[in-house]
Amino acid sequence: MKTVFSCFVLVAATISAPVLAKSPHCSPLLGRWAVVKSRLPMPPAQRPKKVVIAFRHADLAKLTMDVDIVYANGKEVHTVSTATLDGASYPVKGSPEADLYAMKMPQPDTLVLALSMHGIPASTRIYTVAADHKHMTETAVYYDKNGHPILKTHYFTRMGPKHSDRM
Repeated sequence: MKTVFSCFVLVAATISAPVLAKSPHCSPLLGRWAVVKSRLPMPPAQRPKKVVIAFRHADLAKLTMDVDIVYANGKEVHTVSTATLDGASYPVKGSPEADLYAMKMPQPDTLVLALSMHGIPASTRIYTVAADHKHMTETAVYYDKNGHPILKTHYFTRMGPKHSDRM
């Protein structure tokens, strides 16, 4: 009930405050997501032991994204970033893949994330939550050493409450 009321207040506020229209507060992306390892497009021995992505709102117009990965060799990586949803660039902390990123949420169930490393485009990630709010896909777009585009889809399942601030 509290979540429904919060969403109602937020929708009402967007009529008079356009900046709130891009608020992540009612997004089904909020929460923790675990990768479905059996569906990763790589040999089982190379698959990470764990991949968890958590989305939470930082304030009315910002989204925080935490990524925890334990690779097959046991190496652990924790990446955290907080940004507005207007496409502005922000630093990424702890990522081996990027030092800057920008994101937009064209609709509550979709997040587009652009990553770069040392001023060079690294990848684009599109996160989409299924209608059941229990499953999410990540479409990763990047380029091989010859400049050929590669698209991979990763599948996630929800780990915790849909609208949790406790990550």
